[in-house]
Amino acid sequence: MTTTAPPLTLDDVRAAAARIEGVAHRTPVLRSRTLDALVGAEVHLKCENQQRVGAFKFRGAYHAASRLTPAQLARGIAAYSSGNHAQAVALAARELGSTAVIVMPEDAPPAKRAAAAGYGAEIVKYDRYREDRAAIAEALAAERGLALIPPYDHPHVVAGQGTAALELVEETGPLDALIAPVGGGGLIAGCATAVKGLHPATRVVGVEPEAGDDTRRSLEAGRRITVPVPRTIADGQAVATPGELTFAVNRRLLDGVVLVSDDEIRDAMRFAFERLKTVLEPSGATGLAVLLNGRIDPLPRRIGVVLSGGNVDAARFAELCGTPR
Repeated sequence: MTTTAPPLTLDDVRAAAARIEGVAHRTPVLRSRTLDALVGAEVHLKCENQQRVGAFKFRGAYHAASRLTPAQLARGIAAYSSGNHAQAVALAARELGSTAVIVMPEDAPPAKRAAAAGYGAEIVKYDRYREDRAAIAEALAAERGLALIPPYDHPHVVAGQGTAALELVEETGPLDALIAPVGGGGLIAGCATAVKGLHPATRVVGVEPEAGDDTRRSLEAGRRITVPVPRTIADGQAVATPGELTFAVNRRLLDGVVLVSDDEIRDAMRFAFERLKTVLEPSGATGLAVLLNGRIDPLPRRIGVVLSGGNVDAARFAELCGTPR
């Protein structure tokens, strides 16, 4: 009898953790009696909004970049991203003495574009609704001899992202469920690999914005489904189709994907600011929105939630959250 080895293992995540130790932050785990009472469960919030560059993306970007050869680093790195991966690759390149060229959508949040440029990256803009960002980045990489680090469909990136869940479980012990946002699927794939590798009974639930449920549809169909480019405030999750690698992991390990509306995301951002005293960008608040709206049934006793990022400027935050519904 032959068996197919999984594309990613717990040992891969542990190796990534060792490589990024001392460079990436070991982010705090936040607790709130108010949240526990509202949800009816014990909730542990992994604060990746306090990671370097303000999002979990630095874990995977640095891990992947650190595995490049000296010759590759000397030539530079290419990436494509709506914002957080852009910043992460730009900073990783700077940390490793390399350079970065980032393909970003024209309508990317200005604060994210400015931050990537501030880390020294060259920014190449494109129209996310009419152009193929991966094709643009691949052409640039080929033309300039750059190493391409995609935002999620790369084993070293996914292993790096899984270190967030590895740290969470090391601190909290076994969880009954883990909730994390799903865009291209790299964060949830890495986290599911770590959590299921340590405690196979843990339920792993992804969350997508209603306008961009490509992973939910793909899991139901048993194959990768493409949806129109989502128009949602959760720009970090505005992905049209799951990654090939990430889908291969997620169809094996995910216990489900639930959806939240943009209004529910706004409410979760407001709750985090007012009651938890923490700032979340829309994508970073989707896991919290799931709990506040009772989307997990049956409700587990001990729940971990990855707050994936906090990159939102004051003007945008006020626009999204200034007036309650």
